[in-house]
Amino acid sequence: MQHFDVVIIGAGASGLFCAAQLGQAGKRVAVLDSGKKIGRKILMSGGGFCNFTNLEVTANHYLSQNKHFVKSALARYTNWDFIALVAQYGISYHEKELGQLFCNESSQQIVDLLQAECDKGKVEIFLRQAVISVEKFAKNFQIQTASETFETKHLVIATGGLSMPALGASPFGYKIAEQFNIPVIPPRASLVPFTWKDSDKHFATLSGIALPIRATCGQQSFSNQMLFTHRGLSGPAILQISNYWDLGETVEIDLLPSDDISTILSELRQSSPKLQLKTVLSRYLPKKLVELWLEQGDFKDNVIAQLSKAELAQLDQLIHHWQFLPNGTEGYRTAEVTMGGVDTDFISSKTMQAKHTEGLYFIGEVLDVIGWLGGYNFQWAWSSAFACAEAIIEK
Repeated sequence: MQHFDVVIIGAGASGLFCAAQLGQAGKRVAVLDSGKKIGRKILMSGGGFCNFTNLEVTANHYLSQNKHFVKSALARYTNWDFIALVAQYGISYHEKELGQLFCNESSQQIVDLLQAECDKGKVEIFLRQAVISVEKFAKNFQIQTASETFETKHLVIATGGLSMPALGASPFGYKIAEQFNIPVIPPRASLVPFTWKDSDKHFATLSGIALPIRATCGQQSFSNQMLFTHRGLSGPAILQISNYWDLGETVEIDLLPSDDISTILSELRQSSPKLQLKTVLSRYLPKKLVELWLEQGDFKDNVIAQLSKAELAQLDQLIHHWQFLPNGTEGYRTAEVTMGGVDTDFISSKTMQAKHTEGLYFIGEVLDVIGWLGGYNFQWAWSSAFACAEAIIEK
C-alpha cells in the first residue's frame, strides 16, 4: 500500500494544476489516470492550440444550478494569474476573438507547463491506473486500482465529464459523488453541434459553408460564425446557444445580423429596380444557400421592382428570423464539455470539499459548472484546482 498526503484522480487540466500547487507546497501527491498520457483533452482543445483562458472572465460566463458558486474560486485565482504563468514559461500566445487566448505553437505547451509544474513539486503520476474502488476508513481513503492500493487523507476527484469519450471520459466522478450521498445534476452534452430533422436535410448540401449569424434561444443570443455540416449546424454561435437550448425548442437564426434586407431592397428598388432578387441576395449571403432556397421554392427570382409587401415580409422572416428546430445534438462524441454534474449545493465554493465528507474534493468539469466557449472552462479548471489546493495546504 502506498501512502500519500493527497491522491488526485484525473490527469487533466484541473487535476494536474491542483497537484502542482500541492506538490510545490511540500505535500506528497499522487495523480492517478486510466490513460496512457496526461492532458489528453488539453492536446485536442482549441484545434490543437489550446484556448487556455479569456481576457474577460466573470461569473456571468458560467452556467450552474447555483450561479454564485464560481465567484469565490474565480476571484482567488484569476485569468491574469494563469496568463502570468504562461508568460513565465515563455509561451507565446495570441487573442483570436472575443478575448480568447490561444497558444501560438501548440496545446502541447500547456501540457508541458503542467508537467514541469508537477515536476517542481515532485508529484508522482501513475498512468494506466483505472480505479476499481474507493473506500473511506475513519479519516483515510483507500483507492484500489488493478495493480496498486493507495491511501490518503485527502482525495480529489478531477475526472471531468462525459464529453469526448474517445479521450477516456467516463461517469466515474459522478459515481464517487453518489457513493458518498452527493446528488448529481443529470449530465448532458454541452457546447455541441445540432443535428437536422429529416425535413431540413436538404441543407446538408451546404456542408462546409460558414457565415456570421446571430442565434437566439429564449432570452440568450450569441453573434458569431455558423457552419453548415452534413449532420446539422455547428460553429461558435451554435455551440454557445446549445447551452441554453432544450429538446423541442426552436432556435431563431438571423443569417444577416449586420444588415437589414428590407432596407437593402428598398434602396435598390430606387437605384437599380431591374436587378434580379437572386443577384442581390447572393451579394450578402452564400450563393449556394440562395440557390437552395430558390430550388425549395422559398422565394421567386423576380426583379426587385416587382416584389410585393408579402414577399418582402417573407424574405425578412427567411433571412432574419429563421426558426430552426433541431432534431437533437451530436451528443458527447463532439461536445466540448458536459453540462450538469456534481451538485454544487453539496460542495464548499471556497474549498471544493464535500460539505458532509471530510477530505473529499471535486474540481473542474465533474462539477455542475460549465463555461461559455472561449477559454472559460479551462479557467474554471485552474481556479477550482487552486482553491482546492489552497484549502488542503492550509489544513
